[in-house]
Amino acid sequence: MFESLQAAQADAILGLIAEYRNDPRAEKIDLGVGVYRTVEGKTPVLDVVKRAEQMLVDQQESKAYIGTAGAADFNAAMQLLIFGDAGPEERLTTIQTPGGSGSLRVAAGMILRATPGASVWVSEPTWANHVPLLAGAGVPLKPYPYYDTKNHVIRIDEMLAALRSAPAGDLVLLHACCHNPSGLDLTVDEWQAVTDVLVERSLVPFIDMAYQGFVASLDRDAYPVRLMADSVSEMMVSSSCSKNFGLYRDRVGTLSLLAADSEARDIVGSQVNNLVRTIYSVPPDHGAAVVSLILRDDELRGAWIAELAAMRERLIEMRGLLGDALARKAPDHDFSHLARATGMFCFLGITAEQVAGLKKEFGVYMVDSSRINVAGITPDNVNYLADSIAATLQGG
Repeated sequence: MFESLQAAQADAILGLIAEYRNDPRAEKIDLGVGVYRTVEGKTPVLDVVKRAEQMLVDQQESKAYIGTAGAADFNAAMQLLIFGDAGPEERLTTIQTPGGSGSLRVAAGMILRATPGASVWVSEPTWANHVPLLAGAGVPLKPYPYYDTKNHVIRIDEMLAALRSAPAGDLVLLHACCHNPSGLDLTVDEWQAVTDVLVERSLVPFIDMAYQGFVASLDRDAYPVRLMADSVSEMMVSSSCSKNFGLYRDRVGTLSLLAADSEARDIVGSQVNNLVRTIYSVPPDHGAAVVSLILRDDELRGAWIAELAAMRERLIEMRGLLGDALARKAPDHDFSHLARATGMFCFLGITAEQVAGLKKEFGVYMVDSSRINVAGITPDNVNYLADSIAATLQGG
């Protein structure tokens, strides 16, 4: 049965993690792995999550299946978090999924059921897992210009021109905030311009929101979703609780589908639940139950917002520290885009050869594209990091 198989190519990030772990240098720095880290280099369980988990242990009476759509209270709380009080509730159906990746996979299945000839347009570049999750399910993908790797700006005019060429009925995958991997997000005016093109061309927005709360605030970061929900007849939104609740391994996410009216919403809901039954049957409960407790309790919600703000402010501070250090140590190179980026990721803007040099000579680890996780920077290592980058740039 397995004789014809060959070993699959190892994941680049996982390989980098192994290399970093085996590096004996005390000053080594990991900027590759995609999780939040504290100044001590830890990926913590949030205090509010621990409190909610204890409440869950004390209160939960059953581990019975929760159904294909997941927990209704969780779905309602997440739908409110994403779409706000004025959201088009009568046209929305939201289901619980095993993380943002599970949400994207279910979305791919719904695209194939509803419009099997449609393509999904994805930003160039986009999150690496978008391609295997969507294309691996059989959904055709097409690129649209997004990031200018030389000037470190968004190619908004080229992006809009590409979307104007997209056939009616195609979907456009958009990062709501903290674009991964570039870290550069559209402005309010640019979001409006994109929305206008989607409406004009009868394109369907497909929004991935994995970092709500990591840019400015929960409501501000959801602006693109709410703008488009008020403007289009149909859309899909994948959301993840991995980053903003620190629930990476618990796999907590949602898929929200906006239909033209309540009758269409009910049909969509029946189809998505049927699809889920054929993939993973029911989602896991624990992490979503924790999120539901936090979102529905005023005191816990306030504590969560405070912890989320602390994570956001640490990332902003580290961007500033690295940008300032590089301005001093490598003044001939422009790293101002570091401060303009948002969230955990951005491109440093160096070559793959220079990335390899940083790893070999200084124990600084990042992926070949020079995408860095800002959470790997600390006040203690930032000067060593800047010195290492400056020396690498001087060496060519």
